[in-house]
This record gives sequence, structure tokens and C-alpha cells, in this order.
Amino acid sequence: MMFSPEQQRFLLQLARKSVTTAVTDGSLLSLTEVDDAFRPELGVFVTLTKFGQLRGCIGFPEPALPLFQAVIHSAASAALQDPRFPPVAPVELDDLHIEISVLSPLQPATAEEVEVGTHGLVIEHGRARGLLLPQVPVEWGWDHDEFLAHTCRKAGLHPTAWQEGANLFTFTAEVFSEEMLREEAGA
Repeated sequence: MMFSPEQQRFLLQLARKSVTTAVTDGSLLSLTEVDDAFRPELGVFVTLTKFGQLRGCIGFPEPALPLFQAVIHSAASAALQDPRFPPVAPVELDDLHIEISVLSPLQPATAEEVEVGTHGLVIEHGRARGLLLPQVPVEWGWDHDEFLAHTCRKAGLHPTAWQEGANLFTFTAEVFSEEMLREEAGA
């Protein structure tokens, strides 16, 4: 993975159009003609923030759709279906900021192999499953063990489940946002 600034801009614009369409029309954006770079099936998350606070984040941890379709679905779902938040209202659209994380395939890992700032993390135990993107522990200032504990909590597990037989998977992500592209354009 390594998307050019133009490709990143396209994906961010696609996510923005998807959010706007979902919020204003209640429908899913339809798009069929895209560059071949956006056709491989990849895991992806779309994160929405408003005034620096999380407003929605939903995605596909594993490849399920071509990337462009996964971005469309994730963006619309982050706006309307994140169970932690009420649906985004039309009046909020101008205040939203969008970040996209395109994920590498999940790799089985031991706790010792998890690197804060490099890896995202999935923890599974039985039917419980939790995921945190690589940027989350950095944003919160968590150390290694806190990252593992918070991922366990996200799965609804005891914070020490990572020491008690839960399965761990790591991934990396190419992360880009509207702010990043604006900053690079202004530099």
C-alpha cells in the first residue's frame, strides 16, 4: 500500500461524498467507475471527528469489498450507524473531519510482538472481538500494556484477557486525513 496524495485525496473525497449522501438522502453513494488502484479488497476504517472529538468510526477489519466500496460503506456507517453516537445531522456536515485507515492483512501475534505506534491490534476470545487502530494508543499516550488492556475492554473482555488465552492479531495501516492533505498542500 502507499497511495499517492492524489489517490488519498480521491478516497477522502469519496468518503466525504458518502457521508453527505447518507446524511442528506439516507442513501448509499453509487459509484462504479474507478481507477484499478481502488479495486483490490482491503480492510479499511473511516473515522469522523468533530471539533477534535470522535464522532464515528466504522470499517472492515478484513478485506470484504473492493476498497472504494468499503470506503463508501464505512463512511456512511460511521455517520449513521456507530452505536456510540446519534446519527450525524445535516447541520454537522461542515464541522466533520475525515480520516481513512487502509489496513494490511491481520497477522497472528504474541503480546511481545505488538509495537505501539506501528501496529493496530485485534483481540479475540470466543465470540468477543475488539479492534483498535494503530494511531489510537499514540493519541491517548498509552504504553504497551495499556494498549493491550484497552483493546480487551473494546472487545468486552477483562483487561488482562490478553494474558489469559485471547488470540492477538496485528496489522499496520496507511492513515491519511483531510487535515494532513491540507497541511501538505500549504507547506
